[in-house]
Amino acid sequence: MKALILASASLVLLGAASPPHGVVTIPPTNEAGYAFKPGPGLTETTTHCLTCHSAAYVATQPVLSKDQWQAEVVKMRAAYGAKIPDDAVPAIVDYLTTQYGKP
Repeated sequence: MKALILASASLVLLGAASPPHGVVTIPPTNEAGYAFKPGPGLTETTTHCLTCHSAAYVATQPVLSKDQWQAEVVKMRAAYGAKIPDDAVPAIVDYLTTQYGKP
């Protein structure tokens, strides 16, 4: 009887550990093939944006203009306390506009 209870409990635990049927699990972004595109400003963007965001999150944002990317970076600093130095902002904005924005 003890063995039957133990076997039943094991099956329940194994079932709870796997996702329900029909649920899609998304692998971590580095496994999904997302990485920032190379270019000027990559170092600053990687250093300051990947602290909170994944490359996939940035790469899948709507296409923004330079002014819109500027506003996003300002918002991250003002509203969320992102530790982005003043001298890194232009490089980040230019990088995001060039790689993920609209002219």
